[in-house]
Amino acid sequence: MAALILAAVLAEFRNALRTVPADGSSTATVLVNFFSYFTIESNLFALAALVAGALWALTRKGPEPVWTAVLLAAATTFMTITGIVYNLLLRGIALAATPWANEVLHLIGPVFLVVDLLFAPPRRRLPWRTVAVIISWPILWVVYTLLRGENVVSPLTGEGWWYPYPFLNPHVQDGYLVVSFYVAGIAAAFTLVAWGVVSVGRRRDVPAIEPATTEALP
Repeated sequence: MAALILAAVLAEFRNALRTVPADGSSTATVLVNFFSYFTIESNLFALAALVAGALWALTRKGPEPVWTAVLLAAATTFMTITGIVYNLLLRGIALAATPWANEVLHLIGPVFLVVDLLFAPPRRRLPWRTVAVIISWPILWVVYTLLRGENVVSPLTGEGWWYPYPFLNPHVQDGYLVVSFYVAGIAAAFTLVAWGVVSVGRRRDVPAIEPATTEALP
């Protein structure tokens, strides 16, 4: 799955390199924009988590390190949201994307991570504060996106702004008030999914019951 995600990201990266920037933009902006899509970031998280988990499973015994478990929980959360948002809000929008890669990044990868969470060998039991750690990244991403958006010339249209998704674009949504509702809804969704991922991990990772010991006879 990690190899398939990597191939899909590289295919989309190749498409980005073919973009001829509009006046006022640049190839550097095209490349930064590519890595500013949450879809790409979530799939890179998934790629890193799957590779780390695979290497640990092949070379070590016992539970994975805490950082690997947190990375995997974050990747599962991000990929789940990516799949939900794309298939509910963005699937009907025309994209300059490679069809098979687009499906891997937005459907196959997210489904795989959910199946892995539910049916693969149990993950390390994580504390509830992991939810806050997980949602810190999408919060930072939203802040970055909104601050950067008005200061970037779109490589495709030459407009004086660029946002990766229409629901974050105040020029499309009639201002920041509507955008704020989308942000609040997405933040709630991230929190709920992160809680669910951690909760499933905690429920499945049931510690083994130690056999009762008999008291030594006097």
